[in-house]
Amino acid sequence: MKIQWFPGHMHKASKEIQEKLPEMDLLIEVLDARLPGSSENPMIASLRKNKPCIKIFNKSDLADQQLTKQWQDYYEQDKGIKTLCVTRDQPDKIKQISSLCRKMIPISDSRVKEIQAMIVGIPNVGKSTIINILTGRTIAKTGNEAAVTRQQQRIKINDNVVLFDTPGLLWGNINNEHSGFRLAISGAIKDTAFEHDDAAFYLAEHLIKHYPSLLEERYQFANSDQEFPQTELEFIEAIGRLRGCLRAGGQVELDKACKILINEFRLGTLGKITLENPQEFIQEVEQAKVQKEQKEKEKKATKAERKKRWKKNRK
Repeated sequence: MKIQWFPGHMHKASKEIQEKLPEMDLLIEVLDARLPGSSENPMIASLRKNKPCIKIFNKSDLADQQLTKQWQDYYEQDKGIKTLCVTRDQPDKIKQISSLCRKMIPISDSRVKEIQAMIVGIPNVGKSTIINILTGRTIAKTGNEAAVTRQQQRIKINDNVVLFDTPGLLWGNINNEHSGFRLAISGAIKDTAFEHDDAAFYLAEHLIKHYPSLLEERYQFANSDQEFPQTELEFIEAIGRLRGCLRAGGQVELDKACKILINEFRLGTLGKITLENPQEFIQEVEQAKVQKEQKEKEKKATKAERKKRWKKNRK
């Protein structure tokens, strides 16, 4: 998937996190419950080492509950990780984060009087909303577009916990192409940085395969002149006709229909949907790693061959 990156402040934020994280007692990572693996920053995973971590599954009301449970079980195989499912409409549950921090770093530990916790998350995952609920006031700026928070903030939650807020951070190269699509679909990547038709067709394929009953319930194909679509193109064209996205002559405006599909997924109007499961995600990551190594090997071989020809031409 082709994504246009604007890496300036991301690089600066990444460096600040790397410098500050070793000083922290605890890490809190906010994930999108609809794509827990793809919304986990691999840089953070490598920096965490054995540091206790709470993984917050935000927007859990929009996710497939069975797959959410699979993801929780997957992460909690690591004894240093606890998970918590929350939504913005569950302030009492979000406030449990503070007590969960204390459980993971007991007060009996005389070295820790005040827990220093770093909270991280990709853009538009809802991290700022969680912080505002925890503090009971507007501390962090919120918004529906990626990369709203721009700098670190030190926020005292109570006498026991201090949060270090960080900018929403995406990594430089998304090697797993599937993750790139899912991040774009979820809104973690700015809408101006990717092609909507690519993302919408990827989403359509997933929905037809895994959630046909939700599509039937939402679009009522059986009650219209439309037959249930068998391909991504048929599905998006059907949405276009049902939503009136038509040009003169009855031709469907695909771009408009694609944007409607992505928006309905983001709003949750399609139903409770998760875009990945742990087993498939692990396989994707391994495959992406092999492909990256192969590309680097080919690049190295090409460079060596070019150098060899250059030396030959100089003789």
